[in-house]
Amino acid sequence: MFVLMVCLHHPDQDAARDTHRPAHRDWVRSGGDDLAVVMIGSALLDEAGRAIGNFGILETANLDQARAFAEGDPFHRAGIVASIALTPLPDTFQAHRISEPMTVRG
Repeated sequence: MFVLMVCLHHPDQDAARDTHRPAHRDWVRSGGDDLAVVMIGSALLDEAGRAIGNFGILETANLDQARAFAEGDPFHRAGIVASIALTPLPDTFQAHRISEPMTVRG
């Protein structure tokens, strides 16, 4: 299944994000130790261009695995993430249009 994951961060987390970004990127590349494949993701910005969170489109077996992926992310474990929203995408979602997933498939 495909899931839209939206993680909103607590305010003023720039320094913490910078500290944990390498581990966060490793987590994404690994798919959270194979919990999910991250098809695409990026930072979320406010109107002034300040980072306020991150999003991803995940391919995963179920919502429990999507939640485990989100909660295992170093950003979440470091207390940066204030909320996680997971929304299943329809069967008609065209994942094939994403040319290079962010997770390295084994």
